[in-house]
Parts: sequence; C-alpha cells; structure tokens
Amino acid sequence: MIRARDPGRLDRRVSVAPMMDWTDRHCRYLHRLYAPHALLYTEMITAAALVRGDAARLLEHDPAEHPLALQLGGSDPAELAHAAGLGAAAGYAEINLNCGCPSDRVKSGAFGACLMLDPPRVAECVRAMRAAVDRPVTVKCRIGIDARDDYGFFADFAGAVLEAGADALIVHARTAILAGLSPKENREIPPLKHEYVYRLKGERADTPIVLNGGLADPAAARAAIARGLDGVMIGRAAYHRPALLAELERELIDREWAIPDPIEIVERMVGYAHGQARRGVRLHSITRHMHGLLGGRDGARAWRRFLSDMAGRPGAPPETLFSALPILKRAAAA
Repeated sequence: MIRARDPGRLDRRVSVAPMMDWTDRHCRYLHRLYAPHALLYTEMITAAALVRGDAARLLEHDPAEHPLALQLGGSDPAELAHAAGLGAAAGYAEINLNCGCPSDRVKSGAFGACLMLDPPRVAECVRAMRAAVDRPVTVKCRIGIDARDDYGFFADFAGAVLEAGADALIVHARTAILAGLSPKENREIPPLKHEYVYRLKGERADTPIVLNGGLADPAAARAAIARGLDGVMIGRAAYHRPALLAELERELIDREWAIPDPIEIVERMVGYAHGQARRGVRLHSITRHMHGLLGGRDGARAWRRFLSDMAGRPGAPPETLFSALPILKRAAAA
C-alpha cells in the first residue's frame, strides 16, 4: 500500500538540474551561496554503484547543501529501493529517478530516457522506492522518445508513474532522440514543447509538476509559474552564470534577497576550500565550477583565464583566489 505523505513540503519553485560531471558536492556548495532555498540535485548516481560500491563516499555532502535531492539511475526495482533507502539514511530530502538522460552510456544500462518506453517497469520502480523511504520519490523525464513524441504517449507515461505514487514530475520539455543525436544535441536540437507540460498540469492540477528546458532568465521562469506550474528547473544556464540562481531566488521566493557580490562568494569559497584541502581535495576540483562567477560581466574572460592559469596549478592554496581580487573589483565598478 502506498503511504500518504505531503509532497509539498519541499519548495520546488527553483531547482538546479542534475548534470553529470558538473553538479558534484563542490558545485552544489557554490550554488547554495546564491540561492538559499533552491532545491539542489546530485549528479545521477546508479543504484548499482550505491548498492555494490562505496555508498558513504558517493553520498557524501555538506549539510549546507540542503535542501538536497538524490538522483538515481537504474531499472531494477529492488536495487533502486535499496539505493533509495541508503539515500534517505544519508539525509537526502528527495529521491529522484532518472527517466530522461539520453546518453549512450545510460541507454546501454537500460535506464534513463529509454525507460519511457516501459511505463509499467518505471511504475514498479516507483512503488518499490516509495515503500522503502519516508520522503518524496519523484521522476525526471522527457516528453517523449524517438518517434514517440505525441502528447498521448507523454500523458500515458506520466499517468503510469503518478498513479504508482510518484510525488512530483520534473519534465525536460524535449523529446529524447536516442538514434543519431549526441547528449549535447539532445539538449538543443529537439524542439521545446512547453505546451505539453502546461496541458498535463491542467489535467492533473493537484500534482506538483516542474518545467525544465529553455528557461534562461527570470522572466521565463516567472511566466511558467504564472501558468500554474509548481516550479522551474535550471541547468546549464545556472552553471555558466550562477548569479541567475540569485535572480530567481529574489524573483520567485524572497523579494528581499540580495544578489551576492562576487568578492563575497570568493571569500566564502576560500573558507570552504580550506576545509576541503585538509581532506586532500585540490583547489582545482572546486574552482572548476567557478568559471561563471562573472558570467555576462566585464572581466569574465580575465577571471576564467586566472582560474585556468593559477588556481589550476597542482598544490595551489585556497588563498590563490585572493590574487584575483583586482579583477573582481574592476567588474564591480564597471
């Protein structure tokens, strides 16, 4: 039996998409400085890796990252249930099932976007995960896959997973083309069909539904919320210009929130890097996520060059970042 729960306890108005090789714990710590209330997601972690590998290392995160969701990849209900339990025990606020990633690596593992072709299997996975944890279980998907890009296919898939107990649906509003397009092309070439997501919300008003894809500014996010959606999920636009997260925090959540100054961000990251250095983490592992600090502002190129030339050196101490203060101050004055 599916237990009743309150899926609205997490604020879904702003979230950051799970991005392989990008949204690791250092990236998430940085993003949290910009948006105190955004729901952050891990990179996709396969259920098999958690169940059979070093779960403690894979699930490690800083308490400052919360609210934080764990995204799992897999298609075996028992394995996913076990992995979900590990995630819940590690303190994650939500467990998300990946049904949207179009990469060959994911396809060969029988999970990701290809799962949309097997709604009964996804429903079984959702039921197993829900039975294993006491927190929201959600699904991230596309609107279709290959030639199956009609609204009826999307609505049937959504119905199957929601009726199985999924607490929310996060939809990248493009079709996944597994034959012929790379993962990068799949983020750009298939046309956006936001209307599919709005239509689904109209039919399932009580279901939390979050829109992902093609949202690159506060006006677009505000328009999506105005049309009844429960939230927006931002991916690469936020990674390349994290100040966008602060703008969304102010626009959609806290009107009093002030966009952090880049110098303040650097000071906070130096403190964080000191703690990580004591654990053997190289500065570059942290600063590789900071290239967008001046995104869209004067000095952006000089800042990126500094990070590549100075902060990327083996053994560079956290204080290396302070030598870039002139670049940041010029940007602030421009």
